[in-house]
Amino acid sequence: MDAEATHQPDLRTYLAAERTFLAWIRTGVACMGFGFVVARFGIFLHEFYLGRNVPSVQPYEPSFWIGVALIAAGVFMNVISAWHHARLVGQLNRGETTPSRPSTQAVTLALFLAVIGLAMVIYLISFPHARSHTQSNSGNKEDTFMPSIADNGIINKLSNHPVDETVAKLKSIVQTKGVMLFALIDHSGEAEKVGMKMKPTKLLIFGKPKAGTSLMLAAPGSAIDLPLKILVWEDGQDKVWVSYNSPAYLQERHRIPSELMQNITVVEGLAAKAAE
Repeated sequence: MDAEATHQPDLRTYLAAERTFLAWIRTGVACMGFGFVVARFGIFLHEFYLGRNVPSVQPYEPSFWIGVALIAAGVFMNVISAWHHARLVGQLNRGETTPSRPSTQAVTLALFLAVIGLAMVIYLISFPHARSHTQSNSGNKEDTFMPSIADNGIINKLSNHPVDETVAKLKSIVQTKGVMLFALIDHSGEAEKVGMKMKPTKLLIFGKPKAGTSLMLAAPGSAIDLPLKILVWEDGQDKVWVSYNSPAYLQERHRIPSELMQNITVVEGLAAKAAE
């Protein structure tokens, strides 16, 4: 009896082991939660810049894998903690002594988090430089976005031709595809008639009555943005731009059903070909 009482561990030892186990569980859950945030943050950045028509360098891939690694570490930590706690309680019940030594689990976690932190620092430092480099070279590409001052849903593509040549090319493409050209408004020409100077600016209004009617029946408010329009204009630096309403913007604005989006996404292909 006395020997058994001698080997019976103090209740405080059990409670200390349980507190340690719960602390590791909290750490594992925190790692999983933080990993989820890191993984989603890159996707958020990608969508944020895409929505503002800013060129993307696909920043979501590194943060995604860093987040996955953190989540995996949290899961592994909880499993190891449960196994270690069960083993420790078994040793205490058998009256075995557990030598005091540094926690391998804690040291491994600290080193792992240090590596993850270093990877995140490198990622955060390199991402702005990569984005700046992309933007600085974007002027040499045919398909270039002009960053908008405000997110107004307008996409601007740089054209390789003067305004009149771009307009003529666009008219030819529209006619070839069987799309009806409703109007060609020469804003700069009208400005000249009233004695005002304006850089070459022309608006083409076009579409297919059947496709447009289907859109307006499903979303009556879309009539304010229909027929489709493409603006060809020259800026203060003599660059020519092909501008149009983003189909995604129009869908969100008017709640256009996904199955009818093909009726307005055609504008993207027309603008791209005209700008080539």
